[in-house]
Amino acid sequence: MKQLAIIFYLFFISFTYAQNNTLKFTENSVSPEAKLSDVSWIAGHWKGEAFGGITEEIWSPPLGDSMMFSFKLVVDQKVVFYEIGGIKEVDNTLLFQLKHFGADFKGWEEKDETVDAKLVKIEGNRVYFDQFTFEKISDNEINIYVVIADEGDVDEVKFNYKK
Repeated sequence: MKQLAIIFYLFFISFTYAQNNTLKFTENSVSPEAKLSDVSWIAGHWKGEAFGGITEEIWSPPLGDSMMFSFKLVVDQKVVFYEIGGIKEVDNTLLFQLKHFGADFKGWEEKDETVDAKLVKIEGNRVYFDQFTFEKISDNEINIYVVIADEGDVDEVKFNYKK
């Protein structure tokens, strides 16, 4: 369990690593202008497999200035952890935010902290946030690429989801 907690502390790494599908937001970067309509195709009930279990993400359509999501990982019929978050419009661009929770719903981040990923760019069928990419394969399939750290090792992990 402790290893999974370490794995999913996303976006808090600051060293160089090999990556193919994700981009890093650099200090001198500026997020491009974007609206929720640019990413509305993410909405849906998505299921996949990862880390020896079943993953599920449910994304709401845009409403107000945000899209919200919930995520869970289930291994051997037991919830390992949850995430809750969303994408919201802020200053004419998009910001991805999330919080992690254990199977007991106790938060991993401090009460007033979130994991934030700024928008790097939108290109074709891909939306690049800092170390996190959504890729539309079809109306019924998406890939999500995430940079994760595990005890000093940094990898890019692909999650394949289908409706």
